[in-house]
Amino acid sequence: MVLIGKLLWLILGGGLFAAIGWILTGVLMALTIVGIPFAIAAFRIAGFAAWPFGRVLVDNRVVGAERIPGTGVANVIWVVFAGFWLALGHLLAGVACILTIIGIPFGLAHLKLASVCLAPLGKTAVPSEMRPLHPRPAF
Repeated sequence: MVLIGKLLWLILGGGLFAAIGWILTGVLMALTIVGIPFAIAAFRIAGFAAWPFGRVLVDNRVVGAERIPGTGVANVIWVVFAGFWLALGHLLAGVACILTIIGIPFGLAHLKLASVCLAPLGKTAVPSEMRPLHPRPAF
């Protein structure tokens, strides 16, 4: 049943288009030398956009990785150049899905992805069971 839900998300819920949008953003960012870290984050989130159910995005520090200095500043730069437009697309798709009533789970997934658009750097997708009960503070 879970597989059927994931396939419905990919085909009907907008998961394929969301993943393609993140991949295209990553390719555009990779065209510049400065944008390579942003491209890596975009490609990581593209996989999450294709299969968001049963997974959550957590801060890298939760899974034991170190936070790279300047990640907060880089997230602000990301929002200015790409994050706002991706968030707007996910927000509109989420509202459209929620209005259909049957698409409410897909709409909630789009809203989750819209929040990711505002700070994708320093995040890792993990199974929902690994979600921390007490996340570390962001500062």
